[in-house]
Amino acid sequence: MTMDMLEKLPAMTDADLGTLVSNAERLAQNGTAKQQQAAQAMLPAIQAEVVRRRDLKPAKRAPRGGRKAAAGVKVA
Repeated sequence: MTMDMLEKLPAMTDADLGTLVSNAERLAQNGTAKQQQAAQAMLPAIQAEVVRRRDLKPAKRAPRGGRKAAAGVKVA
């Protein structure tokens, strides 16, 4: 079961991956012994996928002002 889930990580949506991270972290702390063991085994791979995706995303640029900023500027 654990390997099946890990193989699916690259195909998961960002939202699904975020949910999986939350659930794995919760189970690693508060689950049964079997759940804790499985979650702790999976967390490094899940977190590595989160980091990989974060590193692939382009850096956000600072806002350039746009129309709203230009509308408030009076030209003499």
